Amino acid sequence: MPLGWRVEGKPDYWLEDKSILPPHEVFRLPASTARAPIVFDKSVSDLPYDLEPYDRLDPEALVFVPCDVRLPRGSYDGPDYRLCDVVRVLDALDESQSRLKIGIRDDVRYLDHGKKYYDVGLGSKLVFREATIGKAHVFRMAYSETAVICDQDLKDACKSAGSQENLV
Repeated sequence: MPLGWRVEGKPDYWLEDKSILPPHEVFRLPASTARAPIVFDKSVSDLPYDLEPYDRLDPEALVFVPCDVRLPRGSYDGPDYRLCDVVRVLDALDESQSRLKIGIRDDVRYLDHGKKYYDVGLGSKLVFREATIGKAHVFRMAYSETAVICDQDLKDACKSAGSQENLV
């Protein structure tokens, strides 16, 4: 399962054993998840940055699962890694102020069949209810759980860790 996609579309690290994932490949990792077998391909890019020191910024939102790291060629002798998942989901979108497609899923192949969904694509404008967000620094959107939203504090923490890719 690819985890780290680059612009070229080639993953630089991936989950070697999908059996640790919950059913239906919903990428939501409980803290009790077994060690994650991750493969890093350093020929594609540098190893990922460790963001775990910033978990204190919003500890209820994040789960870190220890990884067993290996390389496609050679052996790995480096720092420990943990797979991070954003587990907080908030229904904080102000639909009347936002611009995006809102629909009812009619495709039975989706887990949310028959339920409301948000299609957050190019041209979308998202406005959130601050009172619902409260002090949260990061969350997934209800009705579009693949979308992870973070505030400027978390974005700054990621940048200070050296991870500047894919931050908007």
